[in-house]
Amino acid sequence: MRKQLLVTVDRGETRVAILEAEGTLPSPEASAKGGRSRRGAKQTDTEPDWRVAELYIERRGSRSIVGNVYKGKVDNVLPGLEAAFVDIGLDKNGFLHADDLVFPGVEVARRGRAGKSGKAKRIGDLLRPGQEVLVQAIKDPLKTKGPRLSMQLSIAGRYLVYVPQGQGVGVSRRAEDKERDRLRRAAAKIDLGGGGVIVRTAAQGATREDFEREIKYLHKLHEVLQQRAAETPAPAMVFQEADLSVRVARDIFSGEFEKAIVDDQKQHHRLESFFNRTAPELLDRLEFYEDRAEQLFERYGVEDAIQSVLKRRVDLPSGGYLMIDYAEAMTVIDINSGSFTGRGKGAKLEDTITRTNLEAADEVVRQLRLRDIGGIIVIDFIDMARARNRDAVLKTLRKALDEDRTKTYVVEISPLGLVEMTRQNVTDGVREILTKACPTCEGEGVVLSEETVAIEVDRWLRELAAERSNAPAFLIRVHPKVAAILVGGHGVEGPIHEIEKETGKHFHFEGTEALPLDFFDVVLEGSRGEVEERALPFREGEEVLVHIEEPHMYNEDDAVAKLDGYVVSVFGAASLVGEKTLVRIDKVGRSAAQASLVNPPEGVVASAADAEEEAEAAGGDGRRRRRGRRGGRGRRRKAEASSG
Repeated sequence: MRKQLLVTVDRGETRVAILEAEGTLPSPEASAKGGRSRRGAKQTDTEPDWRVAELYIERRGSRSIVGNVYKGKVDNVLPGLEAAFVDIGLDKNGFLHADDLVFPGVEVARRGRAGKSGKAKRIGDLLRPGQEVLVQAIKDPLKTKGPRLSMQLSIAGRYLVYVPQGQGVGVSRRAEDKERDRLRRAAAKIDLGGGGVIVRTAAQGATREDFEREIKYLHKLHEVLQQRAAETPAPAMVFQEADLSVRVARDIFSGEFEKAIVDDQKQHHRLESFFNRTAPELLDRLEFYEDRAEQLFERYGVEDAIQSVLKRRVDLPSGGYLMIDYAEAMTVIDINSGSFTGRGKGAKLEDTITRTNLEAADEVVRQLRLRDIGGIIVIDFIDMARARNRDAVLKTLRKALDEDRTKTYVVEISPLGLVEMTRQNVTDGVREILTKACPTCEGEGVVLSEETVAIEVDRWLRELAAERSNAPAFLIRVHPKVAAILVGGHGVEGPIHEIEKETGKHFHFEGTEALPLDFFDVVLEGSRGEVEERALPFREGEEVLVHIEEPHMYNEDDAVAKLDGYVVSVFGAASLVGEKTLVRIDKVGRSAAQASLVNPPEGVVASAADAEEEAEAAGGDGRRRRRGRRGGRGRRRKAEASSG
């Protein structure tokens, strides 16, 4: 697998993308012949088909706090939850569970366990409100929850993670057994300074000298941390993790990456200093992107990938697709065959389903990494009859998860084709960073229909008439689409006429498209004349300059203008769509008016009265041609094309 790291910096935002492509890493000799340290030329046809595998976004003022160390003050201890809430100076208190307590020489009662001696102390015996503790954030605040905290501090380097309260040497399980043994022996020979270390995956190939150099640096960081903790009053941060670009380069970038391309001079210098200190052998893979004609993320298709994470649907190469739905407790991914019906005349249903599921298994893992989806995940594969096909799909899913650095756990596929899995949730994903809940539906994804709101308004108007019996007329503010249902039109009488007959009241409506669909309120109540004076925007005989927006839906020679949701049908204005023209108001209604052209174009009849006179003179019946919706759309497109 070939990999690249891209870093782009904008005002207030840093974005990092990891690209992957099929193939093997080119040899250093080949890179030296064709490579350049400064980017500027367009990609060639020989370049691999890069796909965005992971995305990270960090904004100024909302950085991840994972890895930060705080001097906090215990706010509350809850023995029933085996947890405490700690004030670390943020909006929400941090959550400290009993499993994350560390007190040197003290045995702590863990979840559901009393300890080996039976004398382990519970959290209520170890913590009290007001007590100062040194804690590290291990999980960002997510949704309504505060950050997750731990008293087991760790300081990460490129090759090692130093754990001051730990002991011994641990090695990443991602390394092969032989390499793990070598790394363990090398790390065991260094002076740990009373703590413990974890050897990281990036340390493969590292020597004892590399470990000694890094542990000295980590010890210095720990000394600075301890000094700040002693001098700083709680609550306060005493140690901050590196920024996004350095953090990703430290944790991810290794010899299997071809390049790290950065488009910001300051970030490039920062990474250059980091590699000089930690991995000089990777320095020649760091490049500065200078092409200002095309943005770095646009060149590699990352902007399109960012937009794709906001969509529910993800298409598969065969014609199938995924639907990704986010719920409070879990994320659900549904696989559909879509337009894929198999290949060849002899295609079988089971083979078609299996092929779709195998494609989906790879794409599901890619989306989990790209969107950084965590928590409980349920994948609804299409039902497969054969056990061997289910096993093949599950094997493909697990193999794809080998590329995922985040900790996952997968349960066997069920007879219904469901796979339940968990993925560690540490920070907000790209979707959560880029979006917020819809202010209209408040995240529900649906709103009341116009018909539903119209029925509610119908009931409300009857109650209003009974409660305010002294007012003969009302002006109601409501969405124009709801008003159109209440008023009716085109030969269909709306419910407002029946309401007026029953109540003896008169109602007018006003409102714009900007109103929420379910909004309605009383704007004015009084005499009918007072309400009409406010409600009706025109008077008969008045001349008004309007913008002709679209052809009339039913009368092919007419057109429509709109003013704050109020519709004006203009006789003979079909040829003026997209233009402004002076019209004379002939008739004023509750939600619409009829008008004629003051200065009609040559050959166009000015008004309906003139058209009737011409028809009578010609011996016709004065009837106008009508058209359907199809003709209206076609004429509108023609009018837009001619105006453009």
